[in-house]
Amino acid sequence: MDKGKPRRCSWRQERRTCSSPESKGGRLLKHKMLIQVCLYFYCKFLWRCLKFVMRKLTGRCELQRICYNTKPGAPRTMKIETSLRDSKSKLLQTSVSVHPDAIEKTIEDIMELKKINPDINPQLGISLQACLLQIVGYRNLIADVEKLRREPYDSDNPQHEEMLLKLWKFLKPNTPLESRISKQWCEIGFQGDDPKTDFRGMGLLGLYNLQYFAERDATAAQQVLSDSLHPKCSKFSKAEWEKKRMDKAIGYSFAIVGINITDLAYNLLVSGALKTHFYNIAPEAPTLSHFQQTFCYLMHEFHKFWIDEDPMDIMEFNRVREKFRKRIVKQLQNPDMALCPHFAASEGLINM
Repeated sequence: MDKGKPRRCSWRQERRTCSSPESKGGRLLKHKMLIQVCLYFYCKFLWRCLKFVMRKLTGRCELQRICYNTKPGAPRTMKIETSLRDSKSKLLQTSVSVHPDAIEKTIEDIMELKKINPDINPQLGISLQACLLQIVGYRNLIADVEKLRREPYDSDNPQHEEMLLKLWKFLKPNTPLESRISKQWCEIGFQGDDPKTDFRGMGLLGLYNLQYFAERDATAAQQVLSDSLHPKCSKFSKAEWEKKRMDKAIGYSFAIVGINITDLAYNLLVSGALKTHFYNIAPEAPTLSHFQQTFCYLMHEFHKFWIDEDPMDIMEFNRVREKFRKRIVKQLQNPDMALCPHFAASEGLINM
């Protein structure tokens, strides 16, 4: 055989190569992607045609139809947000990210673009303003929360140290802290004698949330702390506990779980899952206080969930947490959902 000539494959070899599972899989994947792209553009074109027909039939643009036919709160605001974001108009696309001070001017520009007379449709401007305040406010809240999360705890910063010491006072008002570096910190659920190392994952955000819970809902926070140390003891007296010789339920580290629940609340916020909640409870822009109230609610609910799950040991924490997360996410998929109704302001919503 001539070594200088390239070796030629027989037609059977070429056929086997072309019909290999890898080649078929590649072709099927490309075919599937092509179908998805075509379907996307077809649906987009069909949707624009439908919007055009609806405007001709009703005499109203999509924004008007949403504001007049959808109740205030998350159902309306989320539809308005989708409509603005998916619009082909640059003005409408950018309106969801304008500065809060520019919202009024933006609404005037939108109504002019859509040829809507504000004197004939005065309620439309009010409804759009309320929706944009919530939409823009949610984006700004993410930025504020992210800023706190990225700021590390600094033991040389007097404000950081003051917040940490206040946390101890709120949770253990009758027990003085012997020293800044102390094993006593383990009593409220930190891992060692200096809590600063536990804030690495969530930065100052974890401390802000824990202090807010301990200060604004002191009685509940102290009860949750007590129960976390011996979750089922609170249902019985010490004598009853000893008499029944009941197995001690598995507790958890209060502060560490608080930081973990902060991580859960943060991810719910960034993913957009909390939009239904905030759009239903905040009549205007959701603030950091709304986020911290939500954290308090999640701490309450997780504590009850942990007791009900009755895990065998602390190693089941991740399983219980994931199950809890799925339950919260499922609840938030309901557009009428408000996680903590006692904070709701639905009666005072201005986006009528």
